[in-house]
Amino acid sequence: MNEPKKLTRSSTDKRVAGVCAGLAEYFGVDATLVRLIFVIATLFGGPGLVLYIVLWIVMPEA
Repeated sequence: MNEPKKLTRSSTDKRVAGVCAGLAEYFGVDATLVRLIFVIATLFGGPGLVLYIVLWIVMPEA
Protein backbone atom coordinates (compact mmCIF):
# COMPACT_ATOMS: atom_id res chain seq x y z
CA MET A 1 0.00 0.00 0.00
CA ASN A 2 1.07 3.54 -0.64
CA GLU A 3 1.75 5.80 2.28
CA PRO A 4 -0.33 8.97 2.42
CA LYS A 5 1.54 12.07 1.32
CA LYS A 6 2.85 14.25 4.12
CA LEU A 7 3.46 17.97 3.86
CA THR A 8 7.11 18.47 4.84
CA ARG A 9 9.87 20.92 4.06
CA SER A 10 12.31 19.64 1.46
CA SER A 11 15.75 18.72 2.73
CA THR A 12 17.27 18.41 -0.75
CA ASP A 13 15.78 21.20 -2.90
CA LYS A 14 15.90 24.21 -0.63
CA ARG A 15 16.83 27.83 -1.23
CA VAL A 16 16.02 29.22 2.21
CA ALA A 17 14.12 26.70 4.32
CA GLY A 18 12.67 24.21 1.83
CA VAL A 19 9.09 25.40 2.25
CA CYS A 20 8.39 26.07 -1.43
CA ALA A 21 10.02 22.84 -2.57
CA GLY A 22 8.05 20.91 0.04
CA LEU A 23 4.79 22.46 -1.14
CA ALA A 24 5.73 21.74 -4.75
CA GLU A 25 6.46 18.08 -3.98
CA TYR A 26 3.17 17.74 -2.11
CA PHE A 27 1.04 19.27 -4.88
CA GLY A 28 3.07 17.82 -7.77
CA VAL A 29 4.11 21.12 -9.36
CA ASP A 30 7.44 22.77 -10.12
CA ALA A 31 9.17 24.39 -7.14
CA THR A 32 10.01 27.46 -9.23
CA LEU A 33 6.29 28.10 -9.75
CA VAL A 34 5.62 27.97 -6.00
CA ARG A 35 8.57 30.29 -5.32
CA LEU A 36 7.27 32.72 -7.93
CA ILE A 37 3.82 32.72 -6.33
CA PHE A 38 5.35 33.56 -2.93
CA VAL A 39 7.41 36.40 -4.44
CA ILE A 40 4.41 37.85 -6.27
CA ALA A 41 2.25 37.57 -3.15
CA THR A 42 4.91 39.41 -1.15
CA LEU A 43 5.51 42.17 -3.70
CA PHE A 44 1.83 42.97 -4.18
CA GLY A 45 1.13 43.41 -0.48
CA GLY A 46 -0.19 39.93 0.11
CA PRO A 47 0.64 37.59 2.96
CA GLY A 48 3.52 35.92 1.08
CA LEU A 49 6.36 36.56 3.52
CA VAL A 50 4.27 36.06 6.64
CA LEU A 51 2.82 32.82 5.26
CA TYR A 52 6.31 31.57 4.35
CA ILE A 53 7.61 32.22 7.89
CA VAL A 54 4.58 30.52 9.47
CA LEU A 55 5.00 27.47 7.21
CA TRP A 56 8.74 27.42 8.01
CA ILE A 57 7.88 27.11 11.71
CA VAL A 58 4.96 24.70 11.34
CA MET A 59 6.14 22.28 8.61
CA PRO A 60 8.46 19.50 9.76
CA GLU A 61 11.59 18.83 7.74
CA ALA A 62 11.59 15.70 5.57
